[in-house]
Amino acid sequence: MDVMTFSMEIRDPIHGSMSIDRAEVAVLDSAAYQRLRSIKQLGFAEFSFPGATHNRYLHSLGACHLAGKAFDTIFARYQFGSPETRHRLRSVLKLAALLHDIGHGPLSHSTEEVMPKLSELKVKAYQRRRTEGQSELLVGDLDRRANHEDYTIKYITDSHLTETIETHYPDLTPFHVASLIDESLKVDDDFFFDHGVDFRILLSQLVSSELDVDRMDYLERDAYFCGTNYGKVELNWLISNLTFHEVQDRAHLALNRRALYTFEDFLLSRHHMYLMVYFHHKSIIYEEMLHRYLLSPDCQFFLPSDIEEYTKFTDSALHEHLASVMNPWAMDIAKRRPFRMLIELHSVTDSIRLTQIKRTLENEGIESILASSKTRLSKYHATSTDRASLGIYLVDQYDKMAKPSLIVDSAEIFRKYEDTRGIERLYVAPQNYKIAEKIMVDRKL
Repeated sequence: MDVMTFSMEIRDPIHGSMSIDRAEVAVLDSAAYQRLRSIKQLGFAEFSFPGATHNRYLHSLGACHLAGKAFDTIFARYQFGSPETRHRLRSVLKLAALLHDIGHGPLSHSTEEVMPKLSELKVKAYQRRRTEGQSELLVGDLDRRANHEDYTIKYITDSHLTETIETHYPDLTPFHVASLIDESLKVDDDFFFDHGVDFRILLSQLVSSELDVDRMDYLERDAYFCGTNYGKVELNWLISNLTFHEVQDRAHLALNRRALYTFEDFLLSRHHMYLMVYFHHKSIIYEEMLHRYLLSPDCQFFLPSDIEEYTKFTDSALHEHLASVMNPWAMDIAKRRPFRMLIELHSVTDSIRLTQIKRTLENEGIESILASSKTRLSKYHATSTDRASLGIYLVDQYDKMAKPSLIVDSAEIFRKYEDTRGIERLYVAPQNYKIAEKIMVDRKL
């Protein structure tokens, strides 16, 4: 980092000292980014893991820090055409990592059901998007519900934050930052090129892929604050073995073969975090109850399409709203009265048993909630038809005769963990738990 741009250091319980330059401080001080202080990283998880009160503000800072480390490792021996080229590519990567979560709604993914239609968000950057066989964004796509990624692109390219980026980053544009977060955005200039090589794919993979800085940070951070060991991996070793591989003048993220087992451990750690932490039964039931309130006819909570107004919507705003309405689902959440888990089944296939139990309870006038949580090790698995789209390569720095290969073809773990793992649970209201339990025993369900 250029010493002249250095501004401050932030002490982080995960990564230690993180250096932040002046331009990044300006982004941190924006209302849009400060909002992330009030968006918890794990939503309702604090009711299961009391330490899990960390927020997306700190997580995004961690991702930005790791992006800088990864960039410095990958390009340690690469000679850029000019110092300015290196600076702009490093800056756009760190900024994309810093802002990748900025559009998350209250309690993260839980409130996407009350987001407006994409057409109402009026994301100007999408007018430059190209899809295969189409010259413009599909009209039908505008009718879908917006998600947090759409709000992220809106924040970066068309909000007060846009002006901050333009003022403090004269060598890049907000659209270039957005294009690393949304790879469907078409970049018409040579911003990501150096020596005739396009580095956009590589930088985008560092922001979002099976080996991105987002996952590197949240696995370690979530494990730390939840007090578990599932997400702990050898991050320094993993990052120190990152490199790139050129395919048809495009640079792809690559990993040295000696770190292959660390990568497999990284995938497995994330898999176990989903099964043991992110899918915890108490977090799941709170999400299910919130889902029922948000979809109820009398729901009064909706996220606005106006991006500046959206900045006011935080976790606290949602919790205050839930405590102010008379809807029974909202009241039970506000008063911490979740449904109680009656039975839990772990399997790799759908189970009809819980459906039968649910039907029996309903016939007895007992309301129940059936929740199904599913995950798999990776979306890029051995039988996937689009395995090549992963685009992360395995290289061997010691064996010059070894040809680079897609990591999905080289890592044995993709074949060992083919199946989808599922956790299915049936919940009932606390006052009905003993009755429901007796019905199950008496009828041998």
